[in-house]
Amino acid sequence: MKQLLDLAGAFGYISLLTVGGGMAAFPELKHLTVDTYHWVTFPELMHYYSLGQLAPGPNMMMVASIGAQVAGLPGAAVVLMAFILPTGLFTFGIGRLWNHLDKWPWRASVQRGLGPVAVGLVAAGAIVLARGALTNTLTITLAVGVFALLMLTKINPAIPIVASGLVGIVLYLI
Repeated sequence: MKQLLDLAGAFGYISLLTVGGGMAAFPELKHLTVDTYHWVTFPELMHYYSLGQLAPGPNMMMVASIGAQVAGLPGAAVVLMAFILPTGLFTFGIGRLWNHLDKWPWRASVQRGLGPVAVGLVAAGAIVLARGALTNTLTITLAVGVFALLMLTKINPAIPIVASGLVGIVLYLI
């Protein structure tokens, strides 16, 4: 029971940090799941996150995998509810307030200020993920290659993700 309460508390808190998307919450996700509660290892968290990026639908649904690893199906259910419900209710409330304040003179300033906050949160998440993922020349080369490919073409991001995974499998088997 304590594990389920810990999962609910941690993922309810993390859900409120997802301004700008799941990557914005990644540093705190790593801190709580890896460093504080030791529910997963950092490589496991990176694998879950990568699979979440590849899977259709919201990428942060991968948090259910952490809940399942910790406490089975009840853990997955608790994590999903804790991750979705606070943010959903918060967004609903703020959306209603935001519509009510449509003539408020500070509204445009608040909107302009939230953009850089989201970018900063996402950049922090990318740095935390990069520290764990870019561990040798091969991983750095793959990252630079995928980044260049995505910036220079309109290729579906799933293709280089799957290709990079296949490269990893081949190199592991060698």
